[in-house]
Amino acid sequence: MTLFLHGVGHFHPSNEITNTFLEELDIGTSDSWILERVGIRSRRTVLPLDYIRETRNQDVRAGDQLKEFSTFEMSARAAEMALERAGLALTDVGMILCGSSASDYASPADACMVAKELDIDIPAFDVNSACTSFLAQIHLLGMMQPDKLPEFVLVCGSDSLTKTVDYSDRSAAVLWGDGAAAAILSTKAPCSRTITGTALESRPTAGDKVIVPRVGHFAQEGRTVQSFAIRKTAAGFEKLREEFESADRTLHFVGHQANLRMLEAVCRRCEIPDERHHFNVEWYGNTGAASSASIISMNWDKWQPHDDIAVIGVGAGLTWSRYLIRFGSPGEQE
Repeated sequence: MTLFLHGVGHFHPSNEITNTFLEELDIGTSDSWILERVGIRSRRTVLPLDYIRETRNQDVRAGDQLKEFSTFEMSARAAEMALERAGLALTDVGMILCGSSASDYASPADACMVAKELDIDIPAFDVNSACTSFLAQIHLLGMMQPDKLPEFVLVCGSDSLTKTVDYSDRSAAVLWGDGAAAAILSTKAPCSRTITGTALESRPTAGDKVIVPRVGHFAQEGRTVQSFAIRKTAAGFEKLREEFESADRTLHFVGHQANLRMLEAVCRRCEIPDERHHFNVEWYGNTGAASSASIISMNWDKWQPHDDIAVIGVGAGLTWSRYLIRFGSPGEQE
């Protein structure tokens, strides 16, 4: 089923973890070491920088108490931008879906907290699929009966995974950043931007390869997960290219922002030219459930009619997902 994309938004906190900051933690890393392995220069965090510097976040409960933004607060900021771009009011939204790799509360759902933050009373629930949460929400909406849905649905992906990082572990410290993304979708109200080709797959028997405990530090089998991410991202892009590529349209690639070196490997495999590969991981790190959607938002005014964007996600579970955004001419579908 076709979904109509009316607006997107993003939010990143202002506290910045640069490679220089990580060097100063004296954990055996350097700017050159980080760039060579993951291609990340900077990340944003909800944690105070002095707290990281002084404690390395050894007690994640302390970090949670000191955070400057919750996942739902970041989602609400992103949602406000998405609504403004869509030209809609909060009263137009009839349902909220949210997802995260590590939401702040076990209960209530992040979606309910976003609704509370926005001061609206509407159906709200979470669809959590770790870093593929945003894509899973879109896939789920695409399988629902249009006549059973409200006219406009708000979907959000938000993560503050820096709260789960042991900042004495250089392999984890270099990867993660915090942020949120949001989109206004409809099955009923047409516009010139459509989403199609959604898919979601998983391999739960490999679920222990990436773990974010309720209270504790993030852990993963790095090489295994990197290889998985490259294979599944490349395969997802090829499937979308096979189904949707045409000579009169420009096919772009936006992947999950695990790290830049992984994305570059996908581009080599799929022969994706540099000008069609869009990323923000270099300056924002891996923002989990927000990652790929935040790139769509940060480039919102740059997309042109006849642009297609192949969006691919991978994450814990293990899960992988995809969809295609098609930009039409103004007035098309309206």
